[in-house]
Amino acid sequence: MASSSVGMACLGLILYMVVVPSLATVYTVGDASGWATGVDYSSWASDKTFKVGDSLVFNYPTSHTVEEVSSSDYSACTVGKAISTDSTGATTINLKTAGTHYFICGVAGHCENGMKLAVKVESASSSSSSTDKPSTTSPSTTTTTKIPDSSSSWSLSPVLAFVTTWVALCVMMVVS
Repeated sequence: MASSSVGMACLGLILYMVVVPSLATVYTVGDASGWATGVDYSSWASDKTFKVGDSLVFNYPTSHTVEEVSSSDYSACTVGKAISTDSTGATTINLKTAGTHYFICGVAGHCENGMKLAVKVESASSSSSSTDKPSTTSPSTTTTTKIPDSSSSWSLSPVLAFVTTWVALCVMMVVS
């Protein structure tokens, strides 16, 4: 009876460790190129499906900025009216609302040279959203994190899930 309870608890823990991290995706903007001039961010975003709860990680030298802006400021590359801005070199944007979110580099001439990104964010519960309404009421949350210079977006969660799985299997073998 006790071994059955321990086994079920271990199984529940394993499922939690595997399923929960997979609910949100962390996207490194520009992949290995990062946030820089000369990158086609429209192409980069075109094959991705962004959902509420996902995050965008911008890696860049501090000679650039990340500014979330309105649709019209994005189209015209208008600087100085950002919804949010960061220039630390490692910016994480949590996508909290559905709609299209717009980002530019606020350094003069950089937006015009392609440092601009528009992402259409779907609600987390829908597989395909029919709304293309820009989010204007709630800006995304900007979190500054120091991320090592690396082209991979390695995460601890899969490693932790793997280790937890093996520990749970060992415990189940010992108990039974």
